[in-house]
Amino acid sequence: MEGYGRFLVLLVSALLLGFLSVLFALAWVFHYREGLSWDGGSAEFNWHPVLIITGFVFIQGIAIIVYRLPWTWKCSKLLIKFIHAGLNTIAMILAIVSLVAVFDFHNAKNIPNMYSLHSWIGLTAVLFYALQLVLGFAVFLLPFAPVSLRASLMPIHIYSGLLIFATVIATALMGFTEKLIFALKNPPYSTSPPEAIFVNTLGLFILVFGALILWMVTRPHWKRPPEQNSKIQQPNVGTPEGTEEGSTMTDCSNTDKSDVEFNSEAAARKRNLKLDEVGQRSTM
Repeated sequence: MEGYGRFLVLLVSALLLGFLSVLFALAWVFHYREGLSWDGGSAEFNWHPVLIITGFVFIQGIAIIVYRLPWTWKCSKLLIKFIHAGLNTIAMILAIVSLVAVFDFHNAKNIPNMYSLHSWIGLTAVLFYALQLVLGFAVFLLPFAPVSLRASLMPIHIYSGLLIFATVIATALMGFTEKLIFALKNPPYSTSPPEAIFVNTLGLFILVFGALILWMVTRPHWKRPPEQNSKIQQPNVGTPEGTEEGSTMTDCSNTDKSDVEFNSEAAARKRNLKLDEVGQRSTM
């Protein structure tokens, strides 16, 4: 892998910033707000930033770069697909729970729903994320879609995934500002109290985390090499892309022989047996 050292530094930095973001979100709601609960009060609303940062930001970021991890290149592509889909599913579940917490809190306090730009963009991102997840399962994970359809939809799938990820980060930053403006009255947000500085730092962590993820995933020399797929997969006869349809192996061992080698050896043994039989008949 070209630039493996740089990739490793960026990966560790991104994971560290993502983990710190989750810790900062928990510290924010427990130290400056009222903690976490499910009683219709402010503590229930606090589930929203915690779950969004944990799932929609951190876990989604990991799901995006899972294909770029070089130590997974010897694994079956189908296995990586399941990991990618599983992480995105977890992120989707956490996002839905966070939305339920917000609507439940607003309804309990008679606060209007869906009036801010943050809520508009946030709900749109969740809906498109759900659509992206369903289409990803149907087209790229289940073995029913033709290869031509997968090839035509793959650029759209990649672009929309990165767009949703960037939109989620931008929406989270908008939500931080909106929450601080409403919550900080004495002293106000404009005077930069400790909570404002703390949450602004959290926003910077998330922004840099997203920038690192997008940088790593858009470098062509860090892309999963096609030749690695061909080494562990047997192309299907009659399909233009064996790497996509042949990714049904689930082990990461590089010591097992491929089906091609196995079939070749079996065919050679059969030929030898036939030659031996012919030789025996010729001496009778």
